[in-house]
Amino acid sequence: MMFIRPIQRQDWQVLLELATKTGTGFTSLPNSEKHIKERIERMLDTSAGKAPLSEQGYLFALVDSETQAVVGVSGIEVSIGLNDPWYDFHVGTQVHASKQLDIYRQMKKLSLSNDHTGNSELCTLFLDADYRMGKNGQLLSKSRLLFIAAFKEKFSERIIAEMRGVSDENGNSPFWESLGRHFFTFDFERADYLTGIGKKSFIAELMPKHAFYVDFLSEAAQEVIADVHPSTRPARKILESEGMRYEGYVDIFDAGPTLEAYTQDLRVVKKSQLRQVNISESELLGDHLLLIGNEKYQDFRAIIGTPMIDDTMIYLTQAQADALSVINGDQLRIVPLFEKEHAL
Repeated sequence: MMFIRPIQRQDWQVLLELATKTGTGFTSLPNSEKHIKERIERMLDTSAGKAPLSEQGYLFALVDSETQAVVGVSGIEVSIGLNDPWYDFHVGTQVHASKQLDIYRQMKKLSLSNDHTGNSELCTLFLDADYRMGKNGQLLSKSRLLFIAAFKEKFSERIIAEMRGVSDENGNSPFWESLGRHFFTFDFERADYLTGIGKKSFIAELMPKHAFYVDFLSEAAQEVIADVHPSTRPARKILESEGMRYEGYVDIFDAGPTLEAYTQDLRVVKKSQLRQVNISESELLGDHLLLIGNEKYQDFRAIIGTPMIDDTMIYLTQAQADALSVINGDQLRIVPLFEKEHAL
């Protein structure tokens, strides 16, 4: 059985190992022992109520119950851009028109933006390649939404997710080569790494301050604006199925799209329900494939399963109860894993 739990201090080594597998463009999990340890401590401070709003965040581990191996990670930042400015490009439109010459042109432009300051962010979603099967990716991504549903008061009214943009097998980004290369003396991989470890001041210091036309970029760069890396397409599809949408903002380095939504409009937040735990001696199967999470802030757990439910109860096996760290009478939050499932 696969289950979700909060990150623990001893997980730093496996996170460092996962960081070596992410590839260029995965900003939020840099290959840095110092950064990973500091981030884990920040997460622990958050759950202990000791972190200021600007530092608050959560990391969750996907664990194989048979081996206790951590095989994936996903995260949430509570309020971005309060310490270091949050930058992206807004893709807008500039109209050039002359009635006298009978000319009318609409041209796309990119403008440096801090519009998402204060939003919550879904981030750091990575699953080991050996476990990219079944519903593991769904559990890793959507369990964060179940946590948000349980503790809505801790998050912003709007939430975003930056998607990794297009780069080739050598880590080269067409967008960076056409734009960023002109303003920086290092390559895309170096810029990506510096951003990941929190050294972001160079963005404001060196990036263009004025809007510029997309038509001035290379054709290859124009084609990848708001497109995602092939390995990121499943993650984008999952979030879009939960109500997140591209609203015209892209990453300043690789032009990957930013998805966003009002937190209250996320499907899991709107449609999740509570049931009381009843542990059965034998497995009782229901009609729904469910995402199931406990209501414990400091010891959040989540699994996927098909236990029987009724209007008040959810009937678990002992193994499921152990994975969720619950006993008879505890409350669980449940929601169909997929929108297409019938309503509970």
